This record gives sequence, structure tokens and C-alpha cells, in this order.
Amino acid sequence: MTRVEVLGPGCRRCTELDAKVRAVVADMAADADVRYVTDPVEIVTRGFFMRTPGLVVDGVVVSSGRVPSPREIAGWLQRE
Repeated sequence: MTRVEVLGPGCRRCTELDAKVRAVVADMAADADVRYVTDPVEIVTRGFFMRTPGLVVDGVVVSSGRVPSPREIAGWLQRE
């Protein structure tokens, strides 16, 4: 199972990324656990201060500070 984490405080771009990730996972019928991390302490300790939203796939940061396209998200999920 792929572990996907969206990191952000709950702003519009962060919730947009969370929605896109969940839609891509559903469209692909991917075996993925999607988690939306909003805890500011966890976000900062993982290096995302002022660079949210962040997207982490299986522990690897794949995007930071922007909302990637569904195509990009699908590509990151297919690497497994």
C-alpha cells in the first residue's frame, strides 16, 4: 500500500491538493492510504514551514509550495 500525505494548515490550496490526490487515487483505484496532516508542529518539523502545501509519497517529498496537476500526482503514484 502506498502512503500519501498532504501537509498543510487547511488553506484553500492545501484542501485543493487533498481533494485532487483523493480523486486521482479513486480514479486509479490505487491501493493508497491518504492522510491530510494539519498539525503545525508536524508540518514544521518535516520542513514545510512556509512551503505548503506539501505532498509526500512513501516518505519522499514529491511536491512543495504548489498544487500539482492530476497527471503529475498519478505519475508519482504509479512509480510503485
